[in-house]
Amino acid sequence: MFSHKDIEYRSIFVVNSLEGKSLRVQTGELFLEDKESGKVLTKFPFQKILAIFIIGHTTITTPLIEKCSQFGISIVAMKANFRPVFFFGNAAEANFLLRKKQYEYQKNNLQIPKILVANKIKNCIKNLEKTRLKNDLTVYAKTESNKLLERLLNTEEYNDVMGIEGIAARMYFSAYFADLNWKVRAPRTKIDPMNAALDIGYTILFNYIEAFVRLFGFDVYRGFYHQLWFKRKSLICDLVEPFRCLIDQAIRKGFNLKQMSESDFNFRKGEWQIKLSKSSEYSKLFYEVLIEHKKEVFLYMQKFYRAFMGNKNNKDYPEFLC
Repeated sequence: MFSHKDIEYRSIFVVNSLEGKSLRVQTGELFLEDKESGKVLTKFPFQKILAIFIIGHTTITTPLIEKCSQFGISIVAMKANFRPVFFFGNAAEANFLLRKKQYEYQKNNLQIPKILVANKIKNCIKNLEKTRLKNDLTVYAKTESNKLLERLLNTEEYNDVMGIEGIAARMYFSAYFADLNWKVRAPRTKIDPMNAALDIGYTILFNYIEAFVRLFGFDVYRGFYHQLWFKRKSLICDLVEPFRCLIDQAIRKGFNLKQMSESDFNFRKGEWQIKLSKSSEYSKLFYEVLIEHKKEVFLYMQKFYRAFMGNKNNKDYPEFLC
């Protein structure tokens, strides 16, 4: 398994193939080239790569997969709209003791679900505090969210945990994006540019978190809070929750500073879709935010793994505060 020193030493490699870039393996290094001229733009030894994220169409060769397998490197390939089409990562998939514990985790055990939802709500409150707004909507959202944290601590019903999370999320979004003409959070429907941007950011976050989770050998389909569902990576749905605040911050800042705008999207077939000419700007913005917290994300996953394997109490589980 990787240590935090490995994480500091290794880099996240993001390739935007929409800009005419391609990958090639030569002499034990990964080359990034311009497709038209064949010019080498940069090269990396595989020992220094943690994960490769590819946006757009490119060729993934057998030598590339072989090298990534050898050095425990994850590969995530996404379409131009950031939807994932391929994930490779087998750094610790033989960790059968971990998977056995996952499968034995009882559905009615709310320890981990409550830890994750509490962390998410705390970060919603912190994001609201960082706005320094004193309006009624923000004050109300913070006050009621703190009450929900107390209620969460005492509940013993799974449906109550879900209800608390849903109430907190609605209040948070309404207050946090109030000055950006917020309407409602509608995942994957892309009813407006704000929702489309959130979907892009959360998709990138999802893939990013998965790359770290797989370093420890978890079965990504077996969640603790999100229940089993066909082809849904429920564990990743669980573990993105504490980190959503980073994407929210980036989007609020982006729209306020005019780095993001409605003009970056087209309205087609009943939904807002990002223009291809703007996708690289958005991916760069989101990846910069996430890579900045690379060490914190790894240490969170490492501590989560150790707490789970050691049957630890709540205080031993990690907390990420943005």
